[in-house]
Amino acid sequence: MDNRGKRQASSIFGGMGFYIALLVCVVAAGVVGYFALLNDETETVNDPLQMVDQLTPGPSQAVVEPDPEPARPVISDQPVTVIRQEPPEETEPEPDPAPEAPVSAPVQEPVMAQEPMAVVPPLAGETAAVFSIDQLTYDATLGDWRTHDGIDIRAAAGDAVVAAAAGTVLSVEEDGRMGTTVTVEHQDGYVTTYASLQPDPPVLAGDSVSAGAVIGTVGNTSLSEAGLGAHLHFSVARNGETIDPALFLE
Repeated sequence: MDNRGKRQASSIFGGMGFYIALLVCVVAAGVVGYFALLNDETETVNDPLQMVDQLTPGPSQAVVEPDPEPARPVISDQPVTVIRQEPPEETEPEPDPAPEAPVSAPVQEPVMAQEPMAVVPPLAGETAAVFSIDQLTYDATLGDWRTHDGIDIRAAAGDAVVAAAAGTVLSVEEDGRMGTTVTVEHQDGYVTTYASLQPDPPVLAGDSVSAGAVIGTVGNTSLSEAGLGAHLHFSVARNGETIDPALFLE
């Protein structure tokens, strides 16, 4: 082929080669875009949680959830101890305590004002011997010196002897030394004794007597004071302690 023919063939193939190369590039770009689109759609279907934001709604696509993995039993080589709880025992309810009785305040009785004790002389007569508990006096009957726990009132035999104050007769007795004796208890712890009386006085133990009530008569039954003749031996004690009868009579 001559040079003219070579230039014509080169011109023809040179122009066609450009278009063929361009066509190959377009086809290759289309193939690459197709596979890229196909791969993107596959990833979207496999991820159910992915949100697809599309301006134009497309055809609905089914979302396939993966099957849950089946639970596997837990197997242990160690033995398991099962503790069985016993039911609680039934207890009877305790009875309600009985209501306490209201405590009432003790009723205090009104205190009555005690009237002063009225005192009268047990016998009118001459004082033959005075009270002498702190020093010795001469006893003409026994002929010695001794104490004297009362007063001796000389009077005629048979004269009435009265209670010096209101009270209760404690005793009526025959004393071996003082003769017939009557004892009377009074208020405020006072006790009066009437000795050397005639036998068989008109009162008994437990009798209540008033001041001035006759409780006996003058006699001479006291062996230790027989030398005085007919007389009354009168003595007084308060709360067990002997006191001077003259102070009591005052």
